[in-house]
Amino acid sequence: MAQTQRTHRITLIPGDGIGPEVTDATVRILEAASTPLGCSFDWHRYDAGADAFAKTGEYIPKALYESIEQNRVALKGPVTTPIGGGFSSINVTLRKKFDLYANFRPVKSLPGLKSNYKNIDLVIFRENTEDLYTGLEVMINPDIAQSFKIITRKGSLRIAQAAFDFAAKHGRKKIHAIHKANIMKLTDGLFLACCKQVANGFAGVAYAEHIIDNTCMQLVLNPWQYDVILTENLYGDILSDLCSAFVGGLGLVPGANLGAECAIFEAVHGSAPDIAGQDKANPTAVLQSAVLMLHHLGEAEAAGKVQAAIEAVYAAGTSLTRDVGGTVGTGAFRDAVIAAL
Repeated sequence: MAQTQRTHRITLIPGDGIGPEVTDATVRILEAASTPLGCSFDWHRYDAGADAFAKTGEYIPKALYESIEQNRVALKGPVTTPIGGGFSSINVTLRKKFDLYANFRPVKSLPGLKSNYKNIDLVIFRENTEDLYTGLEVMINPDIAQSFKIITRKGSLRIAQAAFDFAAKHGRKKIHAIHKANIMKLTDGLFLACCKQVANGFAGVAYAEHIIDNTCMQLVLNPWQYDVILTENLYGDILSDLCSAFVGGLGLVPGANLGAECAIFEAVHGSAPDIAGQDKANPTAVLQSAVLMLHHLGEAEAAGKVQAAIEAVYAAGTSLTRDVGGTVGTGAFRDAVIAAL
């Protein structure tokens, strides 16, 4: 029987700095893995960030917004947002625009890497659209600035639901809700009340609560006690970076921003302009984000192939980039993963 051909329309945002190099490597690996399985991609490429501004005068061109609206799935490399200048983070802007309320960040050890933290396997669900990241700030007077923390029942319920749905589907045993409700009794108190409400519907998933400052200490002392972390926007931003250190840093950890209509898969490390164009960048974070994208598209077999190939290259240790103790460049790492397919 002839194999069914499937083509997925994907908005591709290469980004700037090392972005074009790591996204190009990822695209080539995805195509090598997927083509034999009857899966192909129709890539719609758009600039964003500093490069887009230089060409169009817009950090996020209107055509990019329209492409994401039509395709509903995007793969994004690192982009540069100027500090100051009146334009908010491009990542935050896209999350708000498409109501990508769930930031999903799996943190899992890759084989072969030296670390004091072995066999890490935890997941962070971070609310992605509210909290202090709404950017609502005022100057009360020249000496006092005020920022508004916004927590809603709707936002808290849907991120909790996403976390518990994931845990139930993937056999995760426990969820910790992270908060500071001992101080922020109304905002974080509302978040916890919503988490408890959702938890009551999942008898098979244990539920616990930890205060954010204690969580940071507990993670450093014993990260293995955590399975799924469920938290608000700011705490999740901090904890995501902290947890990435257990497995080698932001250059290795994937990310997904999920909404009811659209999803954007991205690496969250910087654009590293100091090594751009030098064949030094590690594409692992973008590549593992693309694995999450494949699962989202229903291409589980291709996702498994790519992830297995990544892990085989890391286990062998002979074709790793310099940031993880290797000696090869972006292209050689890409070729090693393709060969491992």
